[in-house]
Amino acid sequence: MKDFFGTKKFKILVVLMLVIIGVMIYSLTKGGYSSDSESVFGVVLEPFQKVSNTISEKVTSTLDMLFNAKKYYEENQQLKETLNEVYNDIIDYDKMARENEQYRVLFALTEEHDDYVFSAPCNIIARATNDPYHSFTIDKGSNDGIAPYDPVITSTGLVGVCYEVSRSTSRVRTLYSPRTAVGVTVLRSKATGIIEGDYEYAEQGFCRMSYISDSADIVDGDIIVTSGSEVFPASQLIGTVREVGIEDSGLSKYAIIEPAIDPESISTVFVITSFNGQAE
Repeated sequence: MKDFFGTKKFKILVVLMLVIIGVMIYSLTKGGYSSDSESVFGVVLEPFQKVSNTISEKVTSTLDMLFNAKKYYEENQQLKETLNEVYNDIIDYDKMARENEQYRVLFALTEEHDDYVFSAPCNIIARATNDPYHSFTIDKGSNDGIAPYDPVITSTGLVGVCYEVSRSTSRVRTLYSPRTAVGVTVLRSKATGIIEGDYEYAEQGFCRMSYISDSADIVDGDIIVTSGSEVFPASQLIGTVREVGIEDSGLSKYAIIEPAIDPESISTVFVITSFNGQAE
């Protein structure tokens, strides 16, 4: 504020104010009350009046800010707190809505598979960015009843299997991994095989079904589901056949499978901690 009063602009404004005051005094003392004098002085004073009004408004505004700074600061802080409360309410509502949806899906899965025991819904909290097989980490672990080799699903079908479990987190290996071997069957014809991940196919978003009999009835578009084992329960959707070929040996077929679930597109999964036929 002190800097403003010492500037050249302020001095010019003071001079202009003095000129305006002088002209006004002159008009009063010289009896300038006629319509002609009013007209003349109106024309002369109009620009000065505009400047004067502008200065007055700026000075008033500056003084208001100066003397009411604390009040405005407190009001600003109150508005920020109110806004933060609104944001937090929105976040809490969104979280609650997502949790309600997760438990709704979990309830539906439990109704459909009454022999399944699930952990609480699991959120994906990290993804292995350098892993071509799209492994990820969830926010539930042994404290939630999860153990290594527990299968991981969504409402759509099988995603993969837990392979490293801590007290509060678990790492999940997907169907794209060569270390995930799943016994599967063709839903239509009951032809069988084994799903094996492969680096080349994983890059394209596919996995490979091997050990299919050369006489098996399997064609493009067939739906593939789990056949059931001590690790994976039966009838979990795997994906769809995109290509069928003959192995180099000529003794069996293979099929290229497009998984029903893209691990990169999901944020919530469910871990089956127990089911009929699971290995103890």
